[in-house]
Amino acid sequence: MQPISSTSSGRFAGKKVSVFKLINKKGTEAIISNYGAIILAFKIKKEDGSMNDIVLGFEKPEDYLDEKYLTNYPFFGAAVGRYGNRIKNGKMEIDGVKYQLPINMGTDHIHGGVTGFDKKVWNVDNFDDQKNILKLSIKSPDGEEGYPGNLDVSVVFELNEENELSHEYTATTDKPTAVNLTHHGYFNLNNGKGRVDNHFIKINASAILEQDENLTTNGNFIKVTDTRFDFRKPHRMSELWGDIEGYDQSFVIDKKEKELVWAAEAWSEESKTKLEVATTEPIVHFYTGIGLPVIKGKANTQYGPFSGFCFETQVHPNAINIPSFPDTILRPGEVYMHKTVYRISNA
Repeated sequence: MQPISSTSSGRFAGKKVSVFKLINKKGTEAIISNYGAIILAFKIKKEDGSMNDIVLGFEKPEDYLDEKYLTNYPFFGAAVGRYGNRIKNGKMEIDGVKYQLPINMGTDHIHGGVTGFDKKVWNVDNFDDQKNILKLSIKSPDGEEGYPGNLDVSVVFELNEENELSHEYTATTDKPTAVNLTHHGYFNLNNGKGRVDNHFIKINASAILEQDENLTTNGNFIKVTDTRFDFRKPHRMSELWGDIEGYDQSFVIDKKEKELVWAAEAWSEESKTKLEVATTEPIVHFYTGIGLPVIKGKANTQYGPFSGFCFETQVHPNAINIPSFPDTILRPGEVYMHKTVYRISNA
């Protein structure tokens, strides 16, 4: 099956970059590029026949190389690796060997480094537009961004007839290394327009991870009861935040290890659109786009702070440095696995 568009422009180091469309019988669409494994669009057909595209981003892969965008880089819709979120001071130790990773967020390392999986051209292993499956893969060499081991990663995107778009990661290594993959979609259920602080949010979490002044986890847990973080029942996003606008916080999902459960959801009163998120991972990092740059996106839409929110599914940030957190070391002979499902509906 052929992609809907492709290019081998020198801007991608001569590698072929393609765009693929998955579309089900209900007319729901997911448009994905092998550059950064980016979800360019996720669209549901409304009752009036119009399409509601709920993810922020740009029309073409080339737009993700724009200098203004890269200078104020928010990881729109991209795969994140080798390690999602922050690692304190960029330092980690595996089996007694110390590693220094690039510092690219204040004093810390974030989202895999300067040139993570979000800026790579992934291999296209399989595209089946009848079964609505796209499989991409990437090889990360030993030492890339300071990480040990040759890491082989694949991600399978699938859109089913229940309007569920899933991504499933697998990874293997030839040396012990740190792995904590995620995906960085920004959602706005009002066709990507306006602010999202009027969206209703529900997160099935009884605790959050405490963070230091640089938003890096320190190993402590905080119960959400009677706090601005208690989204166990739906609340309008801005209803609980009080004098502190927005969220950039890791929520610990009430679930068993590696169990695929519905962990979070959002609903827009304006568009009558609902997004539900299921994951095998223990954390949903809820980010409300506080630092989004003022930039033009799809359909000439003006983006800025609070234009979109993220539900980043992953293992506890900085877990590589906190023994009480789940183990994020992948060893030879083991297989890393992570599945997340986004279900969209007119509700």
